[in-house]
Amino acid sequence: MGVVAVVGAGVMGEALLSGLLRGDRMGDTFVVADKRQDRCVELQDRYGVSIATNAEAAREADVVVLVVKPQDIFVVAEEVGAELKPGALVVSLAAGVTTASLEQRLPEGTPVVRVMPNTPALVDQGMSAVSPGSHCSPEHVALAVRLMGCVGKVVEVPEKQQDAVTAISGSGPAYIFYTVEAMIEAGVGLGLPRRLATELTLQTVYGAATMLRETGEHPVVLRENVTSPAGTTAAALRVLEDHKVRAAFLSALEAARNRSVELANG
Repeated sequence: MGVVAVVGAGVMGEALLSGLLRGDRMGDTFVVADKRQDRCVELQDRYGVSIATNAEAAREADVVVLVVKPQDIFVVAEEVGAELKPGALVVSLAAGVTTASLEQRLPEGTPVVRVMPNTPALVDQGMSAVSPGSHCSPEHVALAVRLMGCVGKVVEVPEKQQDAVTAISGSGPAYIFYTVEAMIEAGVGLGLPRRLATELTLQTVYGAATMLRETGEHPVVLRENVTSPAGTTAAALRVLEDHKVRAAFLSALEAARNRSVELANG
């Protein structure tokens, strides 16, 4: 990749930088840019990377990764675009921001890849979906896949699917955390110490996810294997169905998808 500039030194920016430094660097060098100079110095001290302004980073970098909030992305893109090195790839991690809207603010012909990551990237278990813009070659996509592969799994999707991806994997960790929170509180309500309820819940979620990945079985099959006729699991699942939990998930994901569309159009 050559010189990689990470523009935006927040939690996700640091997670990506940390993953890149742990990965197969192949001679790559890294520079960090952020409007908060103290944060840049902090990352320089922690990782030994170079720091720069947005414009300086753009002049140096072969790959510019924009890890900034959607409301800031266009201002940053214009700052970067004014100094962008010819032929450089721009990778955007801003939710709901289309490649076309970024291409309008960058030099003509700039390759742009849109990425929807998620927060498990912080522990190298992220799920990222990449979509190429109109000026991208397969080599540009491969670069973006290699980049995000440093912090988890990566898939390539058509950009029209990114709003649905945002609803599933982008926001998905919050649904899991919400469910875990509810299970822990229920355990406490049933008389368990909070620490025990937490340990039981976390290992159960981790174990169930591992079973899904390693067995390759459909979740329905695994669920049925746990559900004895007229048993405790059947009683619990009946209550979840009575409360229309499955329908609530569908409505929730549709709401997340619709909000992603609104952000893109806004």
